[in-house]
Amino acid sequence: MTDVLCIVAHPDDETRLCGGVIAHLTGFGFQVRLLCLTRGEGGELGEPPLAERANLGQMRQQELRCAARALGIHSVTFMGYVDPAVGVNDETSAPTHNPDELTDQLAAQIRLHSPAAVLTHGSNGEYGHPAHRMLHRLTRRAVEAMEPKSPLLYSFSAHFPEHGYPRLTNRDDPAHLIVDVKPVLEHVIAAAECHRTQHALFVRRQKKRIGREVTVAEIVRATPLEGVHRQLPVTDGTPEDIFSRWLQK
Repeated sequence: MTDVLCIVAHPDDETRLCGGVIAHLTGFGFQVRLLCLTRGEGGELGEPPLAERANLGQMRQQELRCAARALGIHSVTFMGYVDPAVGVNDETSAPTHNPDELTDQLAAQIRLHSPAAVLTHGSNGEYGHPAHRMLHRLTRRAVEAMEPKSPLLYSFSAHFPEHGYPRLTNRDDPAHLIVDVKPVLEHVIAAAECHRTQHALFVRRQKKRIGREVTVAEIVRATPLEGVHRQLPVTDGTPEDIFSRWLQK
């Protein structure tokens, strides 16, 4: 039985949005498996380019496997959906999909791994990414359909005032649990370093804000706390459940 099945839309979501939580869990000996909707084919190529559009998906797949090893993730599964290319003015979109079919596929993966908990994107898609919002909605739908034998459902990047990058949090998902990830930041940095094609994306906004070069390690260290929101079963804000016990060791 898997302890946690983490479901993300793109390679690097697992590191940038919940790498500290994952590293804490695996460091405590819990088994975390990763399910990734796409290979990130539509993302950036790197500055200067490290891949061509035709082979970016293959390269990002390799980057994710590298990051998974750094975080201690037990296994990585790609669902095979194609990530649309970023459009004009950095417009993003969700992969072409049939909602009912994708919901059934998510439910099948959850049944296959039998996790105690599922961890996925928040209701706002963090910074509003349509693929993140879609995956949140359909993962929730899949878990709800499995009741009364459904796993607990959590979302990462939950909102709390002290978060280092509020833009990455889900405003409608207040943090039920705030995790100090400082002890595992070196693992998260190692994972972030694996995602070489996305490094310019990681640092661009902060570089512009502070007016100097910024390293990937600096970006990671700026988020020493991560928030988790329990989606299902609904809680009054003080859940006494497995994530609280696991992450507050």
